[in-house]
Amino acid sequence: MTGGIQTTSKQGLSRRLLLLLAVVAGFMVSNLYYGQPLLERIGADVGIPVSGVGWVVASAQAGYLLGLVFLVPLGDLVDRRALIALQVGATAAGACVVAFASSQAALLIGFMLLGLASSVVQTIVAFTAASSTPAQRGGSIGTVTAGVVSGIILARTVAGGMTDLWGWRSVYVLAAVAGAVLAIAAFGALPPDRRVRGEVGYRRAVGSVVLLTRSNPVFRTRALITMLLFASFGVLWSGMSLLLGSPAWNLPPSLIGLFGLAGLVGILAASRAGAAADRGWGQRVTGVSLFALLGSWVALSLGSWSLLWFIAGIIVLDAAVQAVHVSSQTMIVAGAEESASSIIGSYMVFYSVGSAVGAATVAPVYDGWGWAGASVLGAFFALGALAIWGVDRLRRPKKPAGAGLVRSAQHAGAE
Repeated sequence: MTGGIQTTSKQGLSRRLLLLLAVVAGFMVSNLYYGQPLLERIGADVGIPVSGVGWVVASAQAGYLLGLVFLVPLGDLVDRRALIALQVGATAAGACVVAFASSQAALLIGFMLLGLASSVVQTIVAFTAASSTPAQRGGSIGTVTAGVVSGIILARTVAGGMTDLWGWRSVYVLAAVAGAVLAIAAFGALPPDRRVRGEVGYRRAVGSVVLLTRSNPVFRTRALITMLLFASFGVLWSGMSLLLGSPAWNLPPSLIGLFGLAGLVGILAASRAGAAADRGWGQRVTGVSLFALLGSWVALSLGSWSLLWFIAGIIVLDAAVQAVHVSSQTMIVAGAEESASSIIGSYMVFYSVGSAVGAATVAPVYDGWGWAGASVLGAFFALGALAIWGVDRLRRPKKPAGAGLVRSAQHAGAE
C-alpha cells in the first residue's frame, strides 16, 4: 500500500537504537507469556477449572489479535514515535487490571487489554523493517526478534520465581511499572517521525489483511505457515505447566519457568535466520526448520517420563519456530517497506490466531488424553505447516520473495 507515509531518509538504524527497540519489544511480548507457567496458580486463586485455564492465555492473544488489526496499521498513517510510546504506556493500565482482578471476568478482560496494548511489539518490528536499509533489514529484524525471544524466555523464568516469593499478582505489578518506564524511554529515544502523509486511509490500512491474503500468494503462504507454526508453539508453552505441575513431576512455578531457558537457542536462530534471509536463503531455512519442528515433538512426547528429552525438544522447537518467523517477516516486507506496519500487522494476525488456538485447545486435550494427546496435537499443527510449505514450493517457480508483495502494495495504493 504505497499511499501511506513515505520514509524520507534511508540511513538505517544505529546499533544503540536497535538495542533499545529489542529491549522494549522483549518487555512488551513478556506480557503475553508471564501467565503460562502460572496457569495452575491463577486458576486456583480465581476459581477457574483446569479445562478452562487455557483461556487465560487465549484472552491475551485475542486482545493481541485486535491490536494487530486495529492498532498496528496506524503505524503507516501516524507518528510512529507517539504510537509506540502510547501503546507501551497502555500496557501499564492493562497489567494493573490483571494484578487487582478478583473475578474470572475481570481477569480475562485485564488480559485482553494487556494483549491489545502489547501488540506494540509488531509496531516496533514494522518500524525496524521500514527504517533499515535493504542490506541490514534481515539482521535488524533478527536483532529485535532476539529481544522478543529473550522476553518470552525471561517472562516464564521471572514469573515463576516471583510467584513463589510474592504470589502471581506481583508479576503484573512489575509489568505495569515496566510499561510506564519504557513508554517514557521510547518516546525520548526514538527520532521524530518526518514522513509525509499519503492518501491511504485507516480503513484501507486495516483491510490490508484481507487484501494481502486474497491477492498475494507469498503473503498467504507465509501467513498460513505462521498460523500453524505458532499453534504448535502455543501447545508446548501453554501445556507445559499442566505437565510439569501434574503429579508426574509436581514442580513449582519457579522451576517450571526455568525450562524457558532451554529456548535461549532461539535467540541465535533468530539472528542467523535474518542474515540468511538477506542472502536469499529464506525458503531453505524454512524447510529445514519445519522438519526440525515436527521432529521436536517426538522428543517432547517423552516428557511424561524424561525431562532430558523434554528439554531437548524445547531447544529444537524454539529454534525452529524463531528461524521460520524471522525468515517470513524479512521476505514479506522486502520491496514494500513503506507499508511495513500494515504488512507486519496483517501477517501477525495469523500468528495471534495460531497462538490462541494452541493455547485454547491444549488444555481440554490434555485433560482428556494427557501429555501424549497434547504432543499429537502439537505435531499435527507442525505437519500442517510443513505441508503448506511443501505444496507451495511444488506449485510456484522461484522468484524474489518480495516481488508479489510489491505488486499487492501498489494495487492497494491504486484502489
